[in-house]
Amino acid sequence: MTQIRSQNFIGGRWVDPADCARAPITNPATSTVIGEVAASSRADVDRAVDAAESGWQTWRETTPRERSEYLFALADAMAANKSELADLESANVGKPILNARGEVDEAIDGLRFFAGAIRSTEGLASNGFRRGTTSIVRREPIGVVGLITAWNFPLMGAIWKVGAALAAGNACVLKPAEQTPLTTLALAELADPILPPGVLNVITGQGDPVGSALSQHPKIRMVSVTGAVTTGKAVAAAAAHTLKRVHLELGGNCPAIVFGDADLDAVVAGIRQAATVNSGQVCLSASRLLVAKSCYDDLLDRLVPAFESVRVGAPEEGEHIEMGPLAYRGHRDRVVDYIHSAQNAKILTGHLDPDSDSNFVTPTVITGVEQGDTIVQEEIFGPVVTVQPFDTDAQAVEWANGTPFGLAASLWTRDLNRAMNTAPRLEFGTVWMNDHLSMLPEMPHGGVKDSGYGSEGSSYGIDEFTQVKHLWIKHG
Repeated sequence: MTQIRSQNFIGGRWVDPADCARAPITNPATSTVIGEVAASSRADVDRAVDAAESGWQTWRETTPRERSEYLFALADAMAANKSELADLESANVGKPILNARGEVDEAIDGLRFFAGAIRSTEGLASNGFRRGTTSIVRREPIGVVGLITAWNFPLMGAIWKVGAALAAGNACVLKPAEQTPLTTLALAELADPILPPGVLNVITGQGDPVGSALSQHPKIRMVSVTGAVTTGKAVAAAAAHTLKRVHLELGGNCPAIVFGDADLDAVVAGIRQAATVNSGQVCLSASRLLVAKSCYDDLLDRLVPAFESVRVGAPEEGEHIEMGPLAYRGHRDRVVDYIHSAQNAKILTGHLDPDSDSNFVTPTVITGVEQGDTIVQEEIFGPVVTVQPFDTDAQAVEWANGTPFGLAASLWTRDLNRAMNTAPRLEFGTVWMNDHLSMLPEMPHGGVKDSGYGSEGSSYGIDEFTQVKHLWIKHG
């Protein structure tokens, strides 16, 4: 990797956008321009889709072993360049460098998982339904898929989609978020000498026209999106016109239920991490604390100083920095507006200056909110937690389920029976017990309700990019 690419990667070549337009990319910690990328148009989408369709004709014929070897080679190339990838991710998103390094390692591990998992994908064979016949079920690739990633985890988000899609035998057109495309372009640069032309195509640009064109394109058979609920609904509506498959990973606004018997030291340590990592810009972030009244005051006495101890600053300040800025100014303003939206709320900690030119928001703890408040019902997507005391377990479950979202939740208790009885009543795709935010490539990630549908990660994530075919064989 030698430079920030200002072109699209289409058909195994770096090409200028059709109208030669470019867009600046800034470092959110310093607000300085660090490069420029292609500002693509619908013509560029058409070109990328045609390249992907051509590449798929040979890629679809590869065996699982061959695809596995390609993906392992790409993972090795990432590992050989992981320091540069981490530096690029840190500069583009504002991540503390230790966080960026950890995410690159997780992305490499995820790609290696997909590379290995595809060799054990199974269909189903049976000859018991009718005499003289055998039925075989095959899982086959879908074709050309459009992938749209979010700005909070650019490289890791790309790998979760690209790894599964390529492992299953599809060709991809990948659009990174317009604010944070740099590591995705770097991924394309690493893939250039490894993958066959047209198998992976990367185009940069705004959601409209690029994202909308991918969603509407008649040659794209599936679109997978990570983003806001409004984005997911727009993509699903656009995709309906061509009846393409849609996979959506959307917002979170995740609750953490703290029962009276919980280990409060473990709770505080876990929530400190789960609410502030990546500046709270995580769909799985712990943003709503529901706390038993019996331990409410004690928890707040511990939580506030824990949040105040988070070391906030620009990544360039050194490895001691734990939390950087929000990814861009518009989002920072949105988070500040949410913080000030609750009428009777009390901000226990968190320094805010609505008129500041900075993209920083310090870790914030808010009490006095009501279940119907906007700050409780909507996703803040920043280093902010609201804290609500509950009377009964039933009330905690009701409040946890009482928003439009259903991505993840956590339970904190020493009572295994209570945890196991409560977890099935929670309407979320993931439920942690005495933990929050941990993820593994071997396990599925996905939500319900307004958090979307479909799985990422694990063999279920690979299955999302396949279609089932029944072969009927009559043999006498």
